[in-house]
Amino acid sequence: MQNITVIGSGTMGNGIAHTFAQFGYKVSLVDIKQEFLDKAIATITKNIDRQVAKGSITESDKQNTLKNISIFTKLEDGAKNADLVVEAATENVDIKLNIFRDLDRICKPEAILSSNTSSISITKIGSVTKRADKVIGMHFMNPVPVMKLVEVIRGKQTSDLVTKIVMDTSRALKKIPVEVNDAPGFVANRILMPMINEAIYTLHEGIAGVEEIDTVMKLGMSHPMGPLQLADFIGLDVCLSIIKVLHDGFGTPKYAACPLLSDMVAAGQLGVKSGKGFYAYTAGSKDLVVAERFRKHQTSPS
Repeated sequence: MQNITVIGSGTMGNGIAHTFAQFGYKVSLVDIKQEFLDKAIATITKNIDRQVAKGSITESDKQNTLKNISIFTKLEDGAKNADLVVEAATENVDIKLNIFRDLDRICKPEAILSSNTSSISITKIGSVTKRADKVIGMHFMNPVPVMKLVEVIRGKQTSDLVTKIVMDTSRALKKIPVEVNDAPGFVANRILMPMINEAIYTLHEGIAGVEEIDTVMKLGMSHPMGPLQLADFIGLDVCLSIIKVLHDGFGTPKYAACPLLSDMVAAGQLGVKSGKGFYAYTAGSKDLVVAERFRKHQTSPS
């Protein structure tokens, strides 16, 4: 397991690439545009500089990490020699299935194909390949270089050997892998997203404001971040996508997305990535003007 291909250079993709490269793996980072890749390398460099400043790694470690990453705009070039692929593209089932169809054709027969999906069925992803026994989920947490958990999801046909290899590889990254079976939302998001959705309903129904809801969960439940702030951090569009997967997968009303969440996504208020969600974000700081507005007008995202 020396050659790793990471598909998608966004927040999760560049974090996964950074982590593998830091531990000596040769990483091919693939995306559809050069500008996306350039931005990813700039982000990785900035994050490594923070590690150097904190003394957790040396300048030599930084240079070696960056040397371990190559960038590609063509999937064929970036994936043909991969021992392990980690797909971290947009959380859209059609996009992922098309990527895995291409990977099955491009990659060598023994290559393991994994997805960083946070909710989409690994069994379904594996079904579009001729190597369903070698398809598995590797759900990293954000920010990847910092968070210890890797949720390792077995599809219905994922082999014991492939599961062991991925568990061992995760440990080689100094992560703590947890093996789970394939089901909508797996474990992490099956529990987390209904909580976030219920927090949004609590706001939507005028029970309390943004700050009040987050404060109750932080101080009362010892959560490091309130559910509404966490939703902003994850991305409200991502939250909505996962909740829809849960609703479609289980078919029960308890997984129905709160109308306020749907309205905010439609209005482009996606959280940190757009600069405005339940909070407004300016240069990385939190502005409570938006929180106050939502407390008074809970049903309006504008």
